[in-house]
Amino acid sequence: MASRPDLDQILAVQRADKSFFGHPRGLATLFFTEMWERFSYYGMRAILIYYMTSQVARGGLGFGDSTAGSVYGLYTAMVYLLCLGGGWIADRITGQRRAVLMGGIMIACGEFSLVLPSQTSFYTGLVLLMMGTGLLKGNVSTIVGQLYAQGDPRRDSGFSIFYMGINTGALISPIICGYVGDRFGWRLGFGLAGVGMLAGLAIYVLGGKHLGAAGLHPASTGDPEQDRLQKRNATLAVGGGLAFFALLGALGATGAIEFTPKLIANALGYGLLAISVAVFSWLIFSRGWSLVERKRSAAILVLFVSSALFWAALEQAGSSLSLFAQRAVNRDVLGFVFPASWYQFVEPFFVVTLAPVFAWFWLRLGRRDPSSPAKFSLALVLVGLAFAILIPAAAWSAGGVSVSPWWLFFTYVLQALGELSLSPVGLSAMTKLAPERAAGFVMGIWFLSTAIGNWLAGKAASFYSSMPLPTLFGTVAVSTIGAAVLLMLLIRPTVRLMSGVK
Repeated sequence: MASRPDLDQILAVQRADKSFFGHPRGLATLFFTEMWERFSYYGMRAILIYYMTSQVARGGLGFGDSTAGSVYGLYTAMVYLLCLGGGWIADRITGQRRAVLMGGIMIACGEFSLVLPSQTSFYTGLVLLMMGTGLLKGNVSTIVGQLYAQGDPRRDSGFSIFYMGINTGALISPIICGYVGDRFGWRLGFGLAGVGMLAGLAIYVLGGKHLGAAGLHPASTGDPEQDRLQKRNATLAVGGGLAFFALLGALGATGAIEFTPKLIANALGYGLLAISVAVFSWLIFSRGWSLVERKRSAAILVLFVSSALFWAALEQAGSSLSLFAQRAVNRDVLGFVFPASWYQFVEPFFVVTLAPVFAWFWLRLGRRDPSSPAKFSLALVLVGLAFAILIPAAAWSAGGVSVSPWWLFFTYVLQALGELSLSPVGLSAMTKLAPERAAGFVMGIWFLSTAIGNWLAGKAASFYSSMPLPTLFGTVAVSTIGAAVLLMLLIRPTVRLMSGVK
């Protein structure tokens, strides 16, 4: 390992690099790595529900809507939950660089496992995708931050460029993978997503020389012996955890224990809720925090619940809304029937194009800029209206009518407006409200709201066939708009709890 002065010199040279539009050359490596990883994730997600619900004769798995919704919710929730574990492994064992590499390899293997025509390979692929994304997603963002020195004014701009890479992958993948999957077989669509991840890995490996020392080593305590013990103990913990889950998998495979997708999904959801209750009880009621920290933690709880409900509606884009697009919407344009997965292009397109408008608008408001709870309530109203406008379309489709594609188009536009009112605002609020000594931990907990939302979205999709569609969409609309009204009533008390943070 290089000495500390050598590492400092390497980092100083790296941070002085301005060869990529005024940013370090390593940002280009990470930009394209994450672009292709998101291409892989969103391309696979765009066709996942269709693959599960398609008949075996048409190359699908033949799952019922209830089972498919449970599996979808389990997968998307675990992707976010395992980011916590992936960050912990990188901090204590591998460093971010190796974690990203291992994660990318797992993702590629997971995508290609989905290509194989068996349920065993399907579930194996999902597990590999969950673990791989958990290792890659959070850690690649951490490396971006390490490219810049503390106080470097380019940092925020660098993350904005990196964010564009994320959304570029999310934009193009539903169109490409969706078309291939719909026309030539779902498993070929997964294979194309895997090829995308291989492209990202190639860029990451070849461009690694431009990353300097960023993310090379685990976090150090300053004591080499303590570092060694920390790495050993963490390795033993990871090994024990993997052995435990491997044992459960073996028992399930042999039939000694019967695991069903619904059982696992329900256990995960209740586990997420239990973790959230335990964490917020500690943050709000523990005497180890100051009064201001406890108040701000209570404000975080209000935003946390609102965020979970928001994502529960928004993330149905890949589940119940995808089924609606496939089964109830007229997709014929001048004789060309486009794949239902193409609708998932609409929302990220408007997120990307309108993000600068929202950023300008909030700044333009100046002192009149609404508080975070007010913006969250607006987001809940918008996502509720997105489902409310679908109620008449759902009623007509129940009579066998193929409804106009404009219904879904305007639904996704409203959802994009809601996401821009909540997602970046929430991330910013967490950095300001979290206790300084637990900032990283609270940010990790914040992503649990997304995991819970994804789980709830999967639960909603599981009722697609057993509940009248107007009732399903109406329930989502009433729940989110009702939550928005409640949050509006809580704006002033929540702002007081925020203790000067807006």
